[in-house]
Amino acid sequence: MGIPSELRDAWVNKRNSYTSMMAASPNEKKIIDSDNSIREAVPEGFKAAAIYGIVAAVPTVIACRVIPWAKVNLNHTAQALIISTASIAGFFIATDQYILENARGNTIGKHNKTI
Repeated sequence: MGIPSELRDAWVNKRNSYTSMMAASPNEKKIIDSDNSIREAVPEGFKAAAIYGIVAAVPTVIACRVIPWAKVNLNHTAQALIISTASIAGFFIATDQYILENARGNTIGKHNKTI
């Protein structure tokens, strides 16, 4: 399936010829810089989130296994759900925080905007 290579190449070449005749937008560089800053922030945010997820899961595992009430009243499924909930919450909070912080810092620094 898919597009034949000759048709695809003709379509790409035609599209490139049209873009060369268009005038560049004054905001185009800002948009590209914003996209690049977000692309740079996402992998770093993922790394930080993985660490935060583990850091949030370890005390929760210990609490579920050591606290007498949790040992008696929670079966293994409930303990696993509590642990995974804490881990996922730490993961998403860290990812969101890091990506927004990095993207905001890059955008403010690159566009000379004040806070």
